[in-house]
Amino acid sequence: MTPAVQAAKRAGIEFRLHEYEGVEVGEGDYAVAVAAAVGRPPQQLFKTLVASVDGRLEVFVVPADRQLDLRAVGKRTTLAAHADAERATGYVVGGISPLGQRRRLPTTVDESALAWETVLVSAGKRGLQIELAPGDLVQLTSANVAAVAA
Repeated sequence: MTPAVQAAKRAGIEFRLHEYEGVEVGEGDYAVAVAAAVGRPPQQLFKTLVASVDGRLEVFVVPADRQLDLRAVGKRTTLAAHADAERATGYVVGGISPLGQRRRLPTTVDESALAWETVLVSAGKRGLQIELAPGDLVQLTSANVAAVAA
């Protein structure tokens, strides 16, 4: 059981786990391929991105088929190096979850998540997604909700 799943269980929220196989990090658009592997539209599956905003790490949760709008976030925003993202979150790239991170980072969820009854995010390891209500995702991560996807 991953820290992300443990966090969801501790919170007492409803969630569902989805396992998948055959998707490798680095092969095309990984998040879109994961959405296909779990049989969901890419707009319903959200990827977790770690970025450096004015020198400090933050988490952004955006739809699989879109990118983080770096200009909407701030002038000095860049995606974090994989090693920095892994060290801060405790997860490996391709399995970074917004839930249960080693160090809770400021989090922003793209506003498009609120259009769905449920969304999927990484459950903390490659090959596993967690489906939950977007309101629960926002609450568990103490996230801001904003238009951050391009």
